[in-house]
Amino acid sequence: MSESPTPARKKSVAEEPVTSVLHDGEVPVYERALTADEEVLVALGYKPEFKREFSLWTTFCVSFAVLGLLPSFASTIYYGMGYAGTPGMVWGWLIAMFFIQCVAMSMAELCSSMPTSGGLYYASAVLAPPGYGPLAAWLTGWSNWLAQVTGAPSVDYAMAAMILAAGSITHPDFIPQNWQVFLLTTLIMLIHSCISSMPTRWLANFNSFGSTFNIVALCIVIILIPVGTNRESQDLPRFTPASTVWGNFYDGTDFPKGVSLLMTFVAVIWAMSGYDAPFHLSEECSNANVAAPRAIVLTSAVGGLFGWFLQLVVAYTVIDIDAALGSDLGQPWASYLLQVLPQKTALAALSLTIIAAFSMGQGCMVAASRVTFAYARDGCFPFSWWISRVNKHTKTPVNAVWFNTILGILMTLLIFGGSLAAGALFSIAAVAAFVAFTIPISIRVFFVGDRFRAGPWNLGKYSMYVGSAACAFVLLMVPILMLPSYTGSDLDAAGMNWTCLVYGGPMLFVIIWWIVDARKWFKGPKVNVEHQMLGREGNVVHGKEANDSGDSSAGSMRDQVDEKKAANLA
Repeated sequence: MSESPTPARKKSVAEEPVTSVLHDGEVPVYERALTADEEVLVALGYKPEFKREFSLWTTFCVSFAVLGLLPSFASTIYYGMGYAGTPGMVWGWLIAMFFIQCVAMSMAELCSSMPTSGGLYYASAVLAPPGYGPLAAWLTGWSNWLAQVTGAPSVDYAMAAMILAAGSITHPDFIPQNWQVFLLTTLIMLIHSCISSMPTRWLANFNSFGSTFNIVALCIVIILIPVGTNRESQDLPRFTPASTVWGNFYDGTDFPKGVSLLMTFVAVIWAMSGYDAPFHLSEECSNANVAAPRAIVLTSAVGGLFGWFLQLVVAYTVIDIDAALGSDLGQPWASYLLQVLPQKTALAALSLTIIAAFSMGQGCMVAASRVTFAYARDGCFPFSWWISRVNKHTKTPVNAVWFNTILGILMTLLIFGGSLAAGALFSIAAVAAFVAFTIPISIRVFFVGDRFRAGPWNLGKYSMYVGSAACAFVLLMVPILMLPSYTGSDLDAAGMNWTCLVYGGPMLFVIIWWIVDARKWFKGPKVNVEHQMLGREGNVVHGKEANDSGDSSAGSMRDQVDEKKAANLA
């Protein structure tokens, strides 16, 4: 005789390894049995809305595709090589990577405890001292969103420049113009948007292929350059002497060598800023509170190691830094390849970089759309009800994808301001990302104490030391990343570092918006699951169901909890 299945027992938030916006005595209410991942998510206050079709490998693949070491290096070689020369490349990457790994491990610990698409924004809200949760979430969310929304445009801009540079190599009379770069960047963004609107399984497969290609292309280029270099045919040794590579600084700025070395970190920080992608994909990842943090650390560690290998290869083979930076090709990576390789070999390496950049840009688009969706779900944007809709056919946030695309195309208008103005896209992404990374980490280290409930992946007794190192690094680097290359009479509008304006302007607006209006209505993450107090079966807090006849809208779910209770996020 068969027995009727025993209904799943409703678990208190206190029984899940999470640090939640819900209180320990509250029990999420659900009508069906949930998987372990879904139990963790509802304990955090959110209904499961995505299919969990990302594994550790495919999550790592998206993250590594966003990292895109080869195209990232090609896009930012101007800063790594141009500020301090080869010592900036080899020493800069090595030193910066130690602290970046500290940031990554601290972030992974937060991800294991709070695996939601909102990621850092949710963590800041929950961990902040009582009464400050909404403000912490507001600042973290907007800074992180600025980093995410500038990611795909900056990658696609660099990709467009490389494609046109390849055209210049084969047709020397062709000199790329700004309008050509803009139109090609726009076309690439539209293609990425179409791909990013696909169902989750298709995206996982596409990014798995793209990440694999990124790794293979990176390895090929690392081997191809030292093996295929034609330096000896130019009456040069195959490799530059180590004493020159490690000690001969290039005077690319008016600052002392130590400051110039720190300024090269912008290339490392931008290239390595994609490892937070698993955090934002955690609602689509199986075994999220273990797989997602592992993917974060794995991405940072593997990326750091292979990135340094690439830095060494270029540093030991570059011939003329001035020529590489000032070439009419408009792309220092392409100019460098032509210096050290035969033309056909250089074009082959450049082609691999372009294909890898396409995969990277698409990964950036996916990650950014999940962040936008999460913030719209909590009502952060105008028209959040539309942006936060999940398409009923693909089960992906299609509206968020296209919202980001429109903004990205508008941002690439900076191209018409010249290379330095367009370069602000890279600095914005670096500064905005690391500010967003560090706010919840600093709250966790200096304010939380034992209120933090560690997830299954954690740093144990080393958590505070690693987090402190991460915070100190970012505190030092934010002002450094905003310094211009020149000072005094040598500084003009064309040579100005506009990051302080392009990042500081929007963030100042966000702060004023908070003071004037947003503090009255923004209360941080909005719970969209029904829940009740433990042991009080009749005291159920209901959410409103979406009444749209088309797509399902997470943004229309509004927790009806008392306003005072919603404000007490900590």
